[in-house]
Amino acid sequence: MAHAAPTPGMRTPDTRAPSGAGDATDVFGARTHLVMKWAVPVTLGLVYGYWAAANRRSAGPITGWNILFGFVAALAFIVLYVGIRAVAPRMRREVHALMWAVFAGCAIGFLINQSGSSVLYSAGVSVAVAAGFFAVVFYRYYTHEDAEGHRKG
Repeated sequence: MAHAAPTPGMRTPDTRAPSGAGDATDVFGARTHLVMKWAVPVTLGLVYGYWAAANRRSAGPITGWNILFGFVAALAFIVLYVGIRAVAPRMRREVHALMWAVFAGCAIGFLINQSGSSVLYSAGVSVAVAAGFFAVVFYRYYTHEDAEGHRKG
């Protein structure tokens, strides 16, 4: 089967779009990215805070202290999430993956502990979640970054 040979000015799959057109994989604009940069941690934090407060009250009555606990847990989650998101990309891929794994393991362990489970059980689940999270995130960073943490072309 014959294919046309590339000529000057002809776009091939490995060339980028003309300047001004943006990156081909960037579907949303800068404003959408800025909004989502803050909407995702706040939404996840509020869900996390509600979940922690619900686990802590064990289907009992909702009190002011329970609501305060939920908002404090949400605030802590948001601050840690944003902090790790800001610092982790500057680290090597092993440390980058480890930071997210520790965050996920501690977050899940805290939720399980609030439900009244034993400390050993919550620690065991926390370690298991962190190990699984580390494996997945490290694989992603290993296949998408070079050793210095720069994204592969």
